[in-house]
Amino acid sequence: MKVVYPGTFDPITLGHIDIIKRAVPIFGNLIVAVADATPKQTLFSTGERVELVKRSITEAELAGDIVVESFQGLLVNHMQKIGATVFIRGLRAMSDFEYEFQLQLMNRRLAPEITGIYMMPSESNIYLSSTLVKEIARHDGDISSFVLPCVRRALEERGKNG
Repeated sequence: MKVVYPGTFDPITLGHIDIIKRAVPIFGNLIVAVADATPKQTLFSTGERVELVKRSITEAELAGDIVVESFQGLLVNHMQKIGATVFIRGLRAMSDFEYEFQLQLMNRRLAPEITGIYMMPSESNIYLSSTLVKEIARHDGDISSFVLPCVRRALEERGKNG
C-alpha cells in the first residue's frame, strides 16, 4: 500500500518529523508529498522545500522506505496517478479538525477510493506550526527546539538574504 503524507512543509518542523517517524513503522513506507501550488505564500520554493524535507529526514536519521516528491494540483489526482489510496495528516487542534474534516468529505466525493488517516502530534509539538516558526525566525528568535539544524540554517540564510 502506498501512503502519502502531503503538505506545504514551508518549512518542515519537528512536528512533521514526529508524524513521519511514527507513520513509517505503521505503514512500512511513506511518500512525503510537497505541494507545489498552494494558496499560502511560501518562503521557500518547491525545490527548496523538497530538499529541506530530504535533508531533515537524513539529519533525523529516519529509517524506512521514505520517498520525497512534489506534486501539482489536487492531492487526490496525484494519489490516483501514483496508485496511492491512503494519506496521513497531523491534527493539532479543533481548528485543524474542522478544516481536515471538510477536506476529507470533499476528497471522498472526488475520489471515494482514497481515505485519510489522522495522527495527533506528540505533546511537545501540539502547538508547533511552520507559520509560527517562520515568524519567530523573522524576529531572530531561537527556533532550535522547533526545527532540525538544516532548517534553522536555511531560515537564517533566508533572513540574511531577504
